[in-house]
Amino acid sequence: MAATRVPVQRAIPGYLGDIMPVFAIAVLFGIAHMLTNGQYGFHRDEWQFLSDAQHLDWGFVPYPPLTAALEHLGLKMFGLSLVGLRLFSVLAQVLVILASGLMARDLGGGRLAQTLAAIAVALSPVPMFEATEFQYSSFDLLWWVLIAWCVIRLLRDDEPRWWVAIGILAGLGLQTKYSMAFELAGVLVGMLLTDARRYLANGWFWASGAIALCLFAPNLVWLIKHDFVSYHFLQSIHARDVHEGRADGFLRDQLLFDANLFAAPVWLAGLFGYVNNRRYRMLAWMYAVPLLLFLFARGRFYYTCGAYPMLLAMGAVMGERWLRTMRPAWRVGITTLMFTGVLTIGLYAALRIVPMASSGPLRDYALHNNEDLREEIGWNELVAKVAAIRDALPAEQQANVTIGVGNYGEYGAIALLGPRYHLPMPITTVNSGWLRGYPHTPATATILVGSSKERADELLIDCHLAGHNTNALGVVNEESRDHPDIFVCGPTRKPLSELWKHGPDFG
Repeated sequence: MAATRVPVQRAIPGYLGDIMPVFAIAVLFGIAHMLTNGQYGFHRDEWQFLSDAQHLDWGFVPYPPLTAALEHLGLKMFGLSLVGLRLFSVLAQVLVILASGLMARDLGGGRLAQTLAAIAVALSPVPMFEATEFQYSSFDLLWWVLIAWCVIRLLRDDEPRWWVAIGILAGLGLQTKYSMAFELAGVLVGMLLTDARRYLANGWFWASGAIALCLFAPNLVWLIKHDFVSYHFLQSIHARDVHEGRADGFLRDQLLFDANLFAAPVWLAGLFGYVNNRRYRMLAWMYAVPLLLFLFARGRFYYTCGAYPMLLAMGAVMGERWLRTMRPAWRVGITTLMFTGVLTIGLYAALRIVPMASSGPLRDYALHNNEDLREEIGWNELVAKVAAIRDALPAEQQANVTIGVGNYGEYGAIALLGPRYHLPMPITTVNSGWLRGYPHTPATATILVGSSKERADELLIDCHLAGHNTNALGVVNEESRDHPDIFVCGPTRKPLSELWKHGPDFG
């Protein structure tokens, strides 16, 4: 079979003007997210990042340190602002959209291909979601896409110095999410199995590995000092995900969520294009290797999301070249159909994913269909309720009250919102909260959040129900459904030092 050839597009005068449509698309989507990101509250996961941002270190139990460091910077710049703190995720999405259009351009695509690639990525469900919350997966997606773009530039220009950029991005990726190793496996396998293996003898390739290792080294040292606790965390969470069925439908959801469904023919064409193009075949392996690894390891569908922008870019280029062979009427009709379909699917996804309204039918529809949005509701009420229970205690018990929590969302919400009520820092054995220890002065009373009555009686004595965790919207989420009761208890049945010996608990 003859190799599919994509013409090499060199930099030309007017480059900035050429990419302005893609730049405008990226900025417009960024503004749209900024205008909608302040509707509800912080997600449970965001509370974890916020609490970890108050205890900067070279590692945390669930993840590497970069995301918490960015959140720390956000807190310094914006305070506890939904829109401000989510700005970093929005900027990451803007760069993903921009890089998608640039990949199409660097593969030889004109404005039509660049625009299609940018809009298809912007209106894909997972990338869209990554701009609505501050998540480490938002930045993981960015590093995956930027590495793919650098590989395209490396292969297009045969310029080995691009390995330096790849090494920097790989190091940042490993400091963001450990699953970056799966994309790097794709890069390595793709290089070894294609003509790109020539770079094995090039010093820039080895320099990139050294750069990535140097950037990752602080976290690696932290992991060694903490007995690779993050590895045990990932084992536990993976077992939970498999048991609860969260890893089911991996291949199906590649089509439904990782990329815009209507653009599936585009990214499939892009994969075919990479396979059949000798120059760029390495990128086909960069998709296939992570996909197969996650499939056999039973990973979750969104772990591979970062591989689709490079496929959409190549597919858009091939589609544009195919349209040039058609009569004008057919060209206009097919182009209109493609953009209409992508926009329709994107709007449907946005109605379910993006917090467009704070009240009315749009809010109700989103909350009904989106579990993540429901997990943004009720945290302020929870902290206020804990403060009211504390204030109702006798004065001698208020003097030295301890607040124990059962998950990282409760921990973060009370740690960040509690000071306005003069609440003490909560304690927990979950995730990085375990690293922060416990008070050594015996508590006069313990307010226990996020536990069942059976668990409360197992840990402490004289427990009684003091209140319920509810929210003003009546939204059913994990807090209001699974553990709504708040207890006031006496001393622990065992010293806290004994409880901490069995930690951390993973969640």
